Amino acid sequence: MKLNYHADTDSLYIELCDRPSVDSREISEGVVLDYDAEGRLVGIDVDNAGNKIELQKVLLSKLPGKVETEAT
Repeated sequence: MKLNYHADTDSLYIELCDRPSVDSREISEGVVLDYDAEGRLVGIDVDNAGNKIELQKVLLSKLPGKVETEAT
């Protein structure tokens, strides 16, 4: 899973896996779910994220895998 914040557009994309998206559905204003060819959720796009999500703090708790950070 990867969180990608784009400050220029104030959008957050939560990439849940590496599979390509073939279908998208807006579930509420500015929140879009992306699905792969088998109908599995692969990503979440949040427009105007600064007003919808607390972006100042990210807490990862009890994840079973490795946590990595990427420099901007």
